[in-house]
Amino acid sequence: MTPPTAITADNPVLRVPPAAPAAAAAYFGASLAFHADVSDVAAALAADGDPGFVLLDSRSTTSWDQGHIPGAVHLPTPLIAGRAPGLLDPAVPVVTYCWGPGCNGAARAALALAGLGYRVKEMLGGFEYWVREGFAFETRQGHGRRAADPLTAPAGSGDCGC
Repeated sequence: MTPPTAITADNPVLRVPPAAPAAAAAYFGASLAFHADVSDVAAALAADGDPGFVLLDSRSTTSWDQGHIPGAVHLPTPLIAGRAPGLLDPAVPVVTYCWGPGCNGAARAALALAGLGYRVKEMLGGFEYWVREGFAFETRQGHGRRAADPLTAPAGSGDCGC
């Protein structure tokens, strides 16, 4: 067995040493409290019964019409403060999504909801990864589904094993 590599300034990955295990556990535990994964959201929505959360699309109406996740509630971020109290039950957690990983709209929506007292998570990957992982979506014209991108989802399986 090869001994572990020493932490040196020559190693760009280890130039800043990894956190202590307790600090890492706290950080990653907190991350999971704030984020949900596309495949986990899909599995919860596909299961029989109440998934235990409301899925909220925070994009514009034009974006919603272009494609959205079936069963999601449409509430653009600028309208959250005025409409969330009449639309969402504060006792039910909300999972927000926007376009994709290059967009922070879901985080802004989650912040607005948290400021109103809602428990929230952001769906990592957004609508882009929902589609890329091969899950069904709706448009103004009807239902759609694309083949899963093998770079985002294992071929022939909805379970990445993680």
